[in-house]
Amino acid sequence: MPRKGEYARSSQEIELRAAQPRVGTREVTVRNRSGAVNTSRLEVQEFMCARLAAELADEWVEYAAAAELSVGSVRSYRKTIMVFCAFVDATLPQAAAVSLSCTEPELLPVVLDWVRRLPAQYPAGSRQPAAQAWRLRTLVARRARHHDRPLAAQLEGWLTGAVGLRRGVTQEIDEFSRAEKRSMIRAAWRDIGAVEQRLKRGTELLARGRDPRIGGWLDPANLLWALDHDIHSATEILAHLPTAAQWPTELADLVPTGVSRRRWHRMLVQSLSGMLYPTNLDLHGFRVLLMAASGHTSEEISGLSEYDVEFTPDGVTLTFTKLRARSIRRRSYRTAQAKELVAFGTESKLDVAELIRRLLAVTERVRRHSGLSPAPLFVRVNPNIYDLVPRPFEGAMTDASFRVWLERVGVSVAGPADIRRLRKSGKVEKAIAYRGRVSDVADDHTVEVFRGHYAHGTTLHVIAANVITAAQQRWFSEAITGPTVLSTDAEPALAHPDAPAALGLTTGQIDELRSGALDMGISSCRDPFDSPFGRSGQVCPVAPLRCLECRHALILPSNLPQLLLLSDHLHRLRNRLSPRHFHELWGQSTANLAAVLAERSDAEIAMARKQIALSEASLHLPMASRTEFDR
Repeated sequence: MPRKGEYARSSQEIELRAAQPRVGTREVTVRNRSGAVNTSRLEVQEFMCARLAAELADEWVEYAAAAELSVGSVRSYRKTIMVFCAFVDATLPQAAAVSLSCTEPELLPVVLDWVRRLPAQYPAGSRQPAAQAWRLRTLVARRARHHDRPLAAQLEGWLTGAVGLRRGVTQEIDEFSRAEKRSMIRAAWRDIGAVEQRLKRGTELLARGRDPRIGGWLDPANLLWALDHDIHSATEILAHLPTAAQWPTELADLVPTGVSRRRWHRMLVQSLSGMLYPTNLDLHGFRVLLMAASGHTSEEISGLSEYDVEFTPDGVTLTFTKLRARSIRRRSYRTAQAKELVAFGTESKLDVAELIRRLLAVTERVRRHSGLSPAPLFVRVNPNIYDLVPRPFEGAMTDASFRVWLERVGVSVAGPADIRRLRKSGKVEKAIAYRGRVSDVADDHTVEVFRGHYAHGTTLHVIAANVITAAQQRWFSEAITGPTVLSTDAEPALAHPDAPAALGLTTGQIDELRSGALDMGISSCRDPFDSPFGRSGQVCPVAPLRCLECRHALILPSNLPQLLLLSDHLHRLRNRLSPRHFHELWGQSTANLAAVLAERSDAEIAMARKQIALSEASLHLPMASRTEFDR
């Protein structure tokens, strides 16, 4: 295993070897950390272009070893070679003579034609065409870096240009709802408690066990002792057990009710193993809680090993390795922060340090038997009578996946049962908490990754809403703060020496205000050449239609008749326009006008009405304001 601080894949140990058991065969063997071996073979003689296939296959074998490719990647490159070579056989008459180094027959037109036809073989938007083309380019580019391996000049030019295919798109998944996340967290706490109680009973029973060769094979405590001292002895245990009908009661009670006697032996091994070691399903609860508490990906959580945990007096420091990003991060979590982690509706405390301690306690026995150094934190035993071997946690295990765990704990979710949605739930919560500031939400990856994988759905709505709200608030604060209304008692005070300072005006503006030089029709204006609705230095382009929405407006008692005329005008418009259209055009002005008129007494309004009746007051509005068309 790599040393501390080096980049390492926490989920696999790779052992690759190139072999040629017989002529024309290329072989790559991958051994993962759990010990399973997968071998991929490529028979180059199956193709007419065997020479070309051998050249690509040799690059495949060496690249797999140098880059330590995973099983899936090894198979993907093998598929690319087979698909391309089959295409060469079908389209090039001189396929037997084609090579990466020769110029006759020319290979570049065949490569370009193959790339061009790839999208038609996959659904629209698939990422596979571009991936296939890039894999072929990777193998050819690797050959180009070796001076002793000639490459046709045309292909060298192809390596420097664009592939010609888009990457395609993926169907992004949305986060879990708040209610679903709360349900999962509660279920995870209950499930962890049940697992700990089960293991506690097994430990208590193990304490009185002894070697079954001395104490007998029918005592469950002795059988647990045998498993604990030799984790591979399940088959030997079953060989010493009599038929199910001869089992004592305490042994038969370990088999779940409703199981036929033909399966009692298998179920007994599962029950005994479950009393000592956690299963794959048992670890899902820890993964859910640690993801909710830390906000990290499932890959980083399940990839933690003993070397990645460092307890401190006030918490724990974890080292997370993200394989796809090839990054290593150290994060510290203080126990005192447990209460802060309840911020988004999780009712139970999510103390990372305490969760790690409980996880270590649950997996302590199986880690001791694993023989791995460092042992992964998420390690389990598969309860199979032929295979009681410690293995790393598998999130997508067929019979113990996240979906199966949700069914086990009784939690139903809308949409796919994908653990990645829990990570996205944390991102949405961050987006809400930070009001859509991407630089703060994208704290453990790049902003580009956030935009590509998280800035959609609810997250996008939150960010868009905050951007719109911020823009509106800025405009409101600059333009729609409303006018300043002077009462009847305040108007004479304009002559007071302190009036300019109180109103934020100059002495010259006060004089112009009193003389009517600043009158804009329905109000006066502090500075008609500094309108928030137009350019600085330009006379206000929207007066008097927007004076009631402008911070520069000063409404005097003498403006009351014009305000009443405007109110009548807006009342007529309200009857002609649809509510939505009227609100968009005049909603703010109507609200501000109603507030201004509410401050006037009935006597003042009656006097203003008399002035209007005697034609002593008039309202001058632009022609456009008197011709409104509904949309």
